[in-house]
Formats: sequence, C-alpha cells, structure tokens
Amino acid sequence: MTGQAQTHAAPISSAPRIEAIELHRIEVPLVRAFETSFGRETVREALLVRVRTDAGDGWGECVAGRDPFYSAEYVDGAASVVERYLAPALLDARGTTAPARDDSRSAGVPLAASVAPTLAFVAGHRMAKGALEAAVLDAELRSQGRSMGESFGAERDWVDCGVSVGIAPTLEELLDEVTGYLEEGYRRIKLKIKPGWDLVPVAAVRELLGPGGLLQVDANTAYTADDIPLLASLDAFGLLLIEQPFAEEDLATHALLAQACETPVCLDESILDAATAVDAIERGATSVVNIKPGRMGGYLEALRVHDACRALDVPVWCGGMLETGVGRAANVALAALPGFVLPGDTSASSRYYADDLTEPFVLGTGEHRGQLRVPDAPGTGVTVREDLVREWASAAPVALAR
Repeated sequence: MTGQAQTHAAPISSAPRIEAIELHRIEVPLVRAFETSFGRETVREALLVRVRTDAGDGWGECVAGRDPFYSAEYVDGAASVVERYLAPALLDARGTTAPARDDSRSAGVPLAASVAPTLAFVAGHRMAKGALEAAVLDAELRSQGRSMGESFGAERDWVDCGVSVGIAPTLEELLDEVTGYLEEGYRRIKLKIKPGWDLVPVAAVRELLGPGGLLQVDANTAYTADDIPLLASLDAFGLLLIEQPFAEEDLATHALLAQACETPVCLDESILDAATAVDAIERGATSVVNIKPGRMGGYLEALRVHDACRALDVPVWCGGMLETGVGRAANVALAALPGFVLPGDTSASSRYYADDLTEPFVLGTGEHRGQLRVPDAPGTGVTVREDLVREWASAAPVALAR
C-alpha cells in the first residue's frame, strides 16, 4: 500500500448474491474495567453479523453497547432491528448494484455500496446498518481478492496507535496504567474526563508525559456551557484536543468553547455523516473530527467524511468502541488513509482482551514501535475464530435465509 493510493478499481461485472445472514451475540471479558462518564464496563457485549454469499462469507461487528447510554442504540435493539427489518430487506433486495455515484471506491464494491440505499427505509440505527455493510464489504472484497486497505485507498502500511484510558479509582492507579501504556510504546494518551475528574488527573498525566508527550481528553458529553471556563483552563496542559464536552446536538456551545480556548475542539458523537461534519466545521464547532464508522452507518460513509474533512483541511483520527479484531481490522485499514494525521484509538488487542476473536493485533517494534500493521489479505485480512464465537455466545445464533 505504500505509494500511490489504489482507489480506481475497475467495476466488477457481477456482485456476490447474499444467501443468508447470521447474528451472533457474544460476551468478551475485558482485561481491565473501562470507565467513562457513561458508566463502567467489565465485559464487552457484542453483536456480530455474518453474511453468507454465493462467493464466500464476510463478518461485521456492531459497535453498539450493552445499554443505551453512549448512544440511543444498544445491542438488544440492534439485534432486533437487524432481524426484523434490515436483514430481510437485504435478503429480499432484487438488485445487487447501487445507483451510480461519484465515488471511485464504490466502483469496486457494488454490493456493499447498495446496502445503505437498501436500508434507508429504516430511520436511524446506523450502528446496526454499519455492521451489515461491513460484513457485506468483507465478503465482497474477499471474493475479489482485495483488502479493505486497497479498496479504501490506504497510503500507509503502518498506522500510529494511541490508547484510551478510562476513569480510574485513584490517581495512583491512573498513573500506573498510563506508565504501562507508555512502556508498551503507545504514541498518544487519551484521558476520559468528567466533572470532578479533570484538572487534577490531566495535570498529573501531563507531568508524567513531559511537555512533548501527545495528550488529549474525552468528555463524552459530560459538561455544560457553565463549564466553559474550566475547560478553557485545560489550555495550560498543551493538549492535542478536547473531545465532545457537550451534548451531541449542541453545536452552539462547542463553538463558544472553541472561541474561548486555544486547544482544538474535536467532535465525536455529533458527527453522523459527511453533511453533519461539514455543518459543524462551518459553524466553528470543531476543528478536528473523530471518525467512528459504526456511528456513521458504515465504512463507505466514513470514507466520505474523511474526504469532506480533507477538502476543508480538517484533520481526522479513528475512534474506537472496544472492538474485537473483527472491527479493529477494518478501523486500522481506514486509519491508513491520508487524512488521518493523528494517532487513533486503534490499540493492540491486548489493551482490551486476553484473547481476541481474530489473530491478535500486536504493536510493532523498532521503527514501528507504537504502530499497528495494516492487514493486506483480502477483506478485513483477518480470520474469525469461530470456536471463540461459540464459546463466548450469550444467546443462540439467529440465521435468516432467502
């Protein structure tokens, strides 16, 4: 993938035909509890989607959480809407090709590009739709012998990795955790903050990192306009950015904070697609964008957000949702695009899991210390460990067929 981006694949004469869709509910234990302003998790409950086609299978991972706290979407709801509405619509679809669009990446993936238009009759549920699109994209690219990186237009073989650090029980435990990540080689630290857990931990971690260490904070909508002076005081710590301090609908207060502080304001939950990204940028509510494909309905919309931000000279980075190797593989491929100029939350598998659902992602060494290699095998480039899917199952799998 080094060198010229491969974004102009020739159209495929025929697309795979979807024959069946399977839903797998699993619970994966985390190596340590992960706490944000929304709550504390010790297990990652995940919904996996397997799409079976006449040309082979593909897997996708839904990033919805167990509860509707981070987002209105949650695992039970995602499983229900896929089973009752989305999967039947894909299985019943007459055509396999999306309408023509000015998007060179869509030319090589006609079936995947048809997913969003086919599912548009259902309002919202972007995370559920994104999981289906990812599974279809994986199956289609495997049938073509092409990797996601190649399809997306990746320009790097390795991507810089940051790590997201949850709210710790004590300051000492926080510093011990951060020290461990620094020793592993992570190139950027992101601290979760909330009212009462902000200035003191940020100051302590800045002292630990030194003035040159990359540090940013993520508030997950925990603050209000009354907190603007407090958040502006974070300027003293030389942060890369302040991520999503206010409610996702509240662009106006984000714009006020951007005027009141020197630290760049980054939006996460507010960015649902390319249109909302451009709107937020033009309003002055953000100067950095966190791209999470699942939140945007899939990787093809994430690509459009990347392109829109790049056209406006706005840097982007790839956020994480505690994905297993299934989702992590696609995120790493996405993070290799040219607009991703900041380290993302594409951490190694061991950050969250003792065992991963795929071959583990391991941080590089030497010149690639603190980086992950972009998979270059077809599709996501990883193999799902079906033995672990069965072992970690929290419910019987659901299979839908034509």
